[in-house]
Amino acid sequence: MSASAMSRVEIDGRSTTVERLHAVAVGGYGHFTAMQVRGRRVRGLADHLHRLDAANRELFGSPLDGNLIRRYIRHALADDVIDASVRVHVFAADEVGAVAVLVTVRPPGDMPPAPQALRSVPYLRSVAHIKRVGDFGQAHYRRRVAREGFDEALLTGPDGLIAEGAITNVGFFDGTSLLWPDAPVLEGITMRLLERALAAGPLPSRRGPVHLSDVGSFRAMFVTNSRGIAPVRLIDDVPIPIDTALTATLGRLYESIAWDPI
Repeated sequence: MSASAMSRVEIDGRSTTVERLHAVAVGGYGHFTAMQVRGRRVRGLADHLHRLDAANRELFGSPLDGNLIRRYIRHALADDVIDASVRVHVFAADEVGAVAVLVTVRPPGDMPPAPQALRSVPYLRSVAHIKRVGDFGQAHYRRRVAREGFDEALLTGPDGLIAEGAITNVGFFDGTSLLWPDAPVLEGITMRLLERALAAGPLPSRRGPVHLSDVGSFRAMFVTNSRGIAPVRLIDDVPIPIDTALTATLGRLYESIAWDPI
């Protein structure tokens, strides 16, 4: 944060108590979105709000007002926070469909610039298209691969079908076009924004099945999440080439995406 390194937590636009936080979060049923705020702006704000609304309709059977969410974020940022990592969590508040909106504000973060090493794990998230808390397998494998010296877990299905990273989307470059895995995944906001930018840019982009047995044939690989983009140097024991031109192109495309005022 520009103002300080403090963190804030609010529920429904108000400072919260331990009791209130426990009451809405202990059940763990809900959904969320994570964003980087710079200059009180967010890349892909409409996509974040659409994600929250769509998930709320699916999980709780009701829409979620985007303008209300923006007011909650602005209130949590207050007048002193310019840059931050912000999460908007929506939890079940009772048994009949009411929800509570929890906003957390933390210091800003960026994707580590160093190329990433990924360890494949035999795991696919259930209801993968919903961004949610409380996925034990996802957290378990992230911790396990970190202890083994890897940066991220690569989630795979039957026959080594590649889906996504534990907290990232993954993309591959075959020398002429980008390939996103066609598998059960959460479509990240950065992934969506890049796909749109690529549609009018220098590189074609498509989706298709990718298996672990294919990774050695690609010219490059990268990961994306709310913090940005990073190249991949290794999957298990298979080295992945670093294409500096591709990294630069993706970086320029990402930097060209407009920031939306909250």
